[in-house]
Amino acid sequence: MKTLPDWLVHLESLHPLGQAGIELGLTRVRAVKVALQQTQHCPLMMVGGTNGKGSTCAYLQNILLRAGYKVGCYTSPHLLRYNERVRINGQPVEDAALCAAFAKVEAARLACGVTLTYFEFGTLAAWEVFAAAGVEAAILEVGLGGRLDAVNVYEPDVAVVTAIALDHTAWLGEDRESIGFEKAGIFRAGKPALCADPQPPQSLLAHAEKIGADLRLLGRDFGFEKPAAAAPENRWQWRWWCRHPDGQIVRRPLAYPGLRGSVQLFNASLALAALDALGERLPVTMQAIRPGLIETELSGRFQVVPGKPSIVLDVGHNPQAIAVLADNLGNMGFFNRTYAVLGMLSDKDIAGALLPLRDKIDVWHLASLPGPRGSSAEQLAEILRAQGVSAALICHASPQEAMQAAREQAGESDRILAFGSFYTVAGALEVLGRTA
Repeated sequence: MKTLPDWLVHLESLHPLGQAGIELGLTRVRAVKVALQQTQHCPLMMVGGTNGKGSTCAYLQNILLRAGYKVGCYTSPHLLRYNERVRINGQPVEDAALCAAFAKVEAARLACGVTLTYFEFGTLAAWEVFAAAGVEAAILEVGLGGRLDAVNVYEPDVAVVTAIALDHTAWLGEDRESIGFEKAGIFRAGKPALCADPQPPQSLLAHAEKIGADLRLLGRDFGFEKPAAAAPENRWQWRWWCRHPDGQIVRRPLAYPGLRGSVQLFNASLALAALDALGERLPVTMQAIRPGLIETELSGRFQVVPGKPSIVLDVGHNPQAIAVLADNLGNMGFFNRTYAVLGMLSDKDIAGALLPLRDKIDVWHLASLPGPRGSSAEQLAEILRAQGVSAALICHASPQEAMQAAREQAGESDRILAFGSFYTVAGALEVLGRTA
């Protein structure tokens, strides 16, 4: 009988590029899904977008848990353990449940005579885990794009798209219009389809209209309001609002969510609007929403580790995400020096992503990342030099080595920022001795 590590090695062996292998399309996944006789037994929320997917999934999960539902949540990638990808009631599932699901998928795959990518195999297995556990609500995060992503073989009762920015351009297209069309592929005719991008691409709007989706947009159908500067007594609150089909506008004052950064109001508003759209099937009360938002935690999303020096962990890896990160750093207060621990994948817009932080770092500890998509520390150094960065650039063989060096250099009044990839944050967590 295979252990979980054995299975993960097997999953990687099915594609020439291993875990990093990307091969978009639904034909293979759909065939194995049919062979497994998978059916949908509970309301399903599908979450796509460029940035903010993980945060939105976390809000949905936490609020539904507070409301008393048994919740299954599938996200990717993971930081430290594969089990993080498949959670029931907020907890990573045990190895035994994953191994049993992998065995079922493997048998069905062989019967169909097809190969699956690492992500496709894991997606089908996650649904097997949820079905065996009898979850009452399921949340599926899109891996890449939407229209041809493996999770799209399932039928969402509500589909949401967060922000849309340039990322994965080799697969999704070179501009926001192309990417917006791919993201909109998770929308369904007659079903709620929500988008929290302040300026959604025309391609997304057109596709929603073409298929007859129930499109709901940030700023038109739902949104948020911050307290006015003249009302300091309300500075710890924000207000969510949502327009119902009958035209009635509902407004709810709320404490700020547990995840840091002003961008989280976009994600929280989207999650609340999605739950509102499913209100008849999955009703939630304000008694679930308030603590659900406040108590939401998610590793690597502007995560500030307690202690001195201050340590910030962020998985942001594209220009939009790192621009938000730079803004959040600017609101943290004064630090004597800021040390960066940086590792990125080579298929990202590295130069564009690093521009917002170019002049905000005193010392760069650059890490090489593993695998065929990993960039080397020397490549990162070359990009930073080309941007005119004069700060110290120190190259390391791994994120762990870079993080350890930064900790040895930084004083109590300094700050360490580890960012650029899930691999980078995972390496930092390992050095810190943290599980999340």
